Amino acid sequence: MTDTYLPRHLVQELEVALQHTRVVNLIGPRQAGKTTLVRDLFDRGNFISLDDAATLAALEADSYGQIKAMRQVAGDNPLIIDEAQRSTDLSLAIKRIVDEDRSKGQFVLTGSSNVFRTANVADSLAGRMRTLTLWPLSTSEICRAPVSRLIDWAMAKNPEMSAIKTNMASRSEVIDVLLKGGFPEVRQMPLKERQRQYRYNVDAMVDRDVADIFKIRKTDALRRLVNQMAARTANELNISTLSNAVKIRRETTEQYVDILLRLSVVVKLDAWASGEGKREIKNPKYHFVDSGVLCALRHFDEHAFDIGGDPTALGAVLESFVLNELLRAAPMQDSDPRIYHWRSADKREIDILIESGGRLIGVEVKAASTVSARDFRHLRWFGQDGPGCARQFTGLVIYLGSEKLSFGSRMFALPVSSLRAVIS
Repeated sequence: MTDTYLPRHLVQELEVALQHTRVVNLIGPRQAGKTTLVRDLFDRGNFISLDDAATLAALEADSYGQIKAMRQVAGDNPLIIDEAQRSTDLSLAIKRIVDEDRSKGQFVLTGSSNVFRTANVADSLAGRMRTLTLWPLSTSEICRAPVSRLIDWAMAKNPEMSAIKTNMASRSEVIDVLLKGGFPEVRQMPLKERQRQYRYNVDAMVDRDVADIFKIRKTDALRRLVNQMAARTANELNISTLSNAVKIRRETTEQYVDILLRLSVVVKLDAWASGEGKREIKNPKYHFVDSGVLCALRHFDEHAFDIGGDPTALGAVLESFVLNELLRAAPMQDSDPRIYHWRSADKREIDILIESGGRLIGVEVKAASTVSARDFRHLRWFGQDGPGCARQFTGLVIYLGSEKLSFGSRMFALPVSSLRAVIS
């Protein structure tokens, strides 16, 4: 059995959404496995793909009539429309149909971007549609393990390290995971072919998928922007500096960054605000959604992170990887977490800050095999004297070592493999 058929944790979320909403909108980057999920794993309902030119032409000629007829054929099962963003009139037709029929689970739409991209259509479907994102494979999915409950564990009243059951991974094994990424088919290829395919997929996205969102004249500028964003993963963006590097106007840069967000090439991590009026940096961070694509764009191979290489390169790639593992697991947590970053004007910062009600988790990512009390200085200050002092606060340092270590009250150093741990 290949990675193509690895069970996806989002299946359960999709099933629940169909029981409570009329439309489920499944988005995510190209080749993340959306079609496999709805066609092979989900395995019910009528399926059509708008990648088929004849189907798309018929739909564009009479969107409402065609979709209504297909819905009637589907009966109690959902009508599954793959690559839904290819049609310009689909969203209004679906809105009309679900306004006429209030039954649940009528449509499952998939696409690399959101077909309901106009605010008036999206707002009019409030309460009738749920949007889910299928990211590339998590390490738990790759290992055929249950969804990681690390966030819920850290949110608990008394988190115990003994509850984390995991197989330790060496530094070289972690780097191999980073290089492979999470795209089901591509990650199985040998390194050279894999990285070529990842770069080809980015080119295909720029040349094809972008046109479904916005008409741009010079795709080469967007391709340069992708490379510049790869070099800046896990960082706050200076739009002026980025514009100068790509040689385009500031307004165009902002527009292109928005396109990459909508196509799930990058994710934006907003800054957390304490609400106490203190000086806190409001700029978001941007992260690539997949470490394999990121490494391919930056031409990182298995030797790129050896001694003598760029000392900051592994740290940025690892931070983006850790964030994405947490983002993939977040929808399945009982604590319903929200994820941010935090930085103060006096240069205290936390790479990832997770909030749920009155509880907070601070996560620092360290690309080293050892950890010391100094690595907890910002976490400890934040929880004892900073904005988290009035809340339940847990500090985690995720690092490349193999030991689970306690550094005092609710302060833990955990190996990267804890991100896929089974929590007892």
